[in-house]
Amino acid sequence: MKILLVEDDAMLAEAVRAGLVHDGWRVDWVADAPLAKTALVDHDFDAVVLDVGLPGGSGLGVLSTLRNRYDATPVLIVTARDKLSERIAGLDAGADDYIVKPFQFDELCARLRAVMRRSQGRVSPVLSCGTVVLDPARRLVTRDGEPVALSGHEFRTLMLLLERQGRAVTREQLEEAVYGSSGTIESNTIAVYVHQLRRKLGEQLIVTVHGYGYRIGGGPA
Repeated sequence: MKILLVEDDAMLAEAVRAGLVHDGWRVDWVADAPLAKTALVDHDFDAVVLDVGLPGGSGLGVLSTLRNRYDATPVLIVTARDKLSERIAGLDAGADDYIVKPFQFDELCARLRAVMRRSQGRVSPVLSCGTVVLDPARRLVTRDGEPVALSGHEFRTLMLLLERQGRAVTREQLEEAVYGSSGTIESNTIAVYVHQLRRKLGEQLIVTVHGYGYRIGGGPA
């Protein structure tokens, strides 16, 4: 099992990381919100331990970015004892559970196991256009019933276009979905992903809306 630990307190993070590794988990640790968003785009994790108060943004912002991509990775938020509002906001934003500082390591592990067990029965909506089907829960794309191998960035590009089927999506919106931010990558990167998707899934699947972005399916530009 691979865990993303998002915590800016280095001493606490090292203690938690060492304990999880000792118990057989693999752990990636990041200390701020931008690095957390990047890690969640570039890697797959079985669960996330997410502190609410982070440099460079809030943990709730990281969580919202994750859930807006229909990413159902289990999230256990870490909050301060006197911040009831943070606990409520975290659960409302899509967290699976929370743990309050200071906490016992055994409780952290138990809550991680619990949120992962619950996530196994979670249902995510299947998206489709014609013979192309995307299953977010299984991270599977098929064409005419046959699996199609996509990179993580191609998968997220396709998912956003299918979520907004019939509507044009701007390049900036695609960058935000794929990378967690816009304006920080080369100008032709999204065009490359679209080219790859057309090659793998059919040239007619994605329509270019000139001067704006891209669209899957009919509807106004």
